Amino acid sequence: MTKIYPYTDFPPRPDEQLNRKLTLVSDEKDTNAALFQNDAAFDWMYPEHFQLISLKQWTPIAVARKAAEFLAEPGARVLDIGSGIGKFCLTAGYHYPETTFHGVEQREELVYFAEEARQYTALDNVSFMNANITQLDFNQFDHFYFYNSFYENIDPDNSIDDTIATSFSLYSYYTQYLYKKLAEKPSGTRLVTFHCFDDVIPLDYCLVNTSYDTLLRMWIKR
Repeated sequence: MTKIYPYTDFPPRPDEQLNRKLTLVSDEKDTNAALFQNDAAFDWMYPEHFQLISLKQWTPIAVARKAAEFLAEPGARVLDIGSGIGKFCLTAGYHYPETTFHGVEQREELVYFAEEARQYTALDNVSFMNANITQLDFNQFDHFYFYNSFYENIDPDNSIDDTIATSFSLYSYYTQYLYKKLAEKPSGTRLVTFHCFDDVIPLDYCLVNTSYDTLLRMWIKR
């Protein structure tokens, strides 16, 4: 029988996160090096039910690092659209301190845990926002990462939880909205997609590289 974990109300702070400390190393730099060495080490920072869905829902460490390598430029602002528990932004921010990484996520609980992890890792070039993408000013960001966060609208059985409304019409709406916003960006804008349909990619974005069996795609606007 599949074990079902209840949704954690926000607030209060979940009991399982109280007084949780890494004991393997004491130096902050060494602690981060340990956390970002693999997925199991990173996922340790989160409650068990988030660890169990990590493979399906969160960007793997190796993928995040590859995507960040393409997106990172000194002084650039990178937006992760649907940032979940913050795994991409935190990994990218750790490896590329001269770039700022911002995550937007509409589930308040996930933003809470992302911010907890950001504080634990002390990454000042990372931030998270609890918002819908339609509330953002895309002009504030230079490059973008997108791990198909709209897909749960057409595959609700594989959704993170049932705390937000999902529908095919919402999938179409968000896809068209993101397409429009990406189309408005200037030449040179970079985009990385993972497990994503190409219907969100404007025609003037050129595919310049792929990785992980073409599931990870890197684009630059002409």
